[in-house]
Amino acid sequence: MAVQQSSSAMAGGTNPLRGIAMKIVSVSVFVAMSALIKAAGQLPAGQIVFFRSFFAILPILAMLAWRHELRTALHTSNPLGHIARGVVGVSAMGLGFFALTRLPLPEAITLNYAQPLLVVVFSALFLGETIRVYRWTAVAVGLFGVVIISWPNLTLFAGAAGMESEQALGVAAALVGAAVSAVAMLLVRRLVQTEKTATIVLWFSLTASFMALLTLPFGWTALSAFQAALLVGAGICGGLGQILMTESYRYAEASTVAPFEYSSMILGIAVGYLAFGDLPTVYTIVGGLIVVAAGIFIIWRERQLGLERGRARKVAPPQ
Repeated sequence: MAVQQSSSAMAGGTNPLRGIAMKIVSVSVFVAMSALIKAAGQLPAGQIVFFRSFFAILPILAMLAWRHELRTALHTSNPLGHIARGVVGVSAMGLGFFALTRLPLPEAITLNYAQPLLVVVFSALFLGETIRVYRWTAVAVGLFGVVIISWPNLTLFAGAAGMESEQALGVAAALVGAAVSAVAMLLVRRLVQTEKTATIVLWFSLTASFMALLTLPFGWTALSAFQAALLVGAGICGGLGQILMTESYRYAEASTVAPFEYSSMILGIAVGYLAFGDLPTVYTIVGGLIVVAAGIFIIWRERQLGLERGRARKVAPPQ
C-alpha cells in the first residue's frame, strides 16, 4: 500500500527531476511486485499478504539502520491508530491480491485507479472536507471510466461460470478493495499529523504480517520453491517500492510526482503482454484513459487550491 508523505518529506521540492525519477522507479517496482504475485498463481489472499508484508520489512529495516533510526522506529503515541490502519489496509491488500490473481494484469492495475477518486468522496463524507463542483465532476467522470472498464466482466455475473465467473469476482474484489484502500488512506492522513513515515510503514508491515498469519488455519497452499521465491521477491519489491515512493516526495512536491503514478498503466500493459500474454481490451484502454484524466485533473486542482491558500496566507494581516 502507498503511504502518504510525512511533513518532513513534504518539505522537499529541491530536485524535481530526481523526485520524478524515483517515483517512476517506485511505480516500476510495484508493477514488478504485482507481476510476481500473479506469476505465483491463484494462492490464498492471506498467504500472499503475509509474504508481501513480512518480506517487505527487510528493505525497510535496512533503510532505518542506514539512517540510524532503528531504535525509535516503533515508538508511537497512537498504537490504536496504527492497528486500525493495519486492519483496514490488510483487508484492502487481500482484496487487491485476490483480484490480481483472477484478472489480466492491465485491468487489475487500472481498476485500482478508483482509489484516489474514492478518497475525495470519503474525505467529504467522513472528514467534512469541502469538495467543490470541479472535483465532484472529475470524480463522477472518473467513476464512469471505472464502470467502462468493469462492465464486460460485471455483466458476467448473470449465469457465468468457470473462468468468466472468476474474472467477474476479481472485478468486484478490485472495486471493493479500492474503496477499502481509500478508507485506509484517510486513516494515514490522520497518522501523518503526529507520526513519522518510517513508523507508519513499519507498524503496517508488522500488523499486516501478524493478521495474515492468522489465516494459516483456513488453508494455505503448499508452495513450490519457485512460488516461494516469487512471493519473497514480491515482498522485497513491496518494501523497496514503499521506500522509493516515500523518498520521491522528499525531492519534489506531491502535485509534481503524483501524476507519474499513472505510468503503471503503460507498464502494466507491457508486462501483462510480455509475461502473461494479456492484451488490454478496448474497455480497459478507453475507461483507463478517462480515469487517468480525471485523476490528473484532481491533482492539478489540489495544486491550484494549495497555491491559492498560500497566497491568501501571505496577504493576511498579522494577528
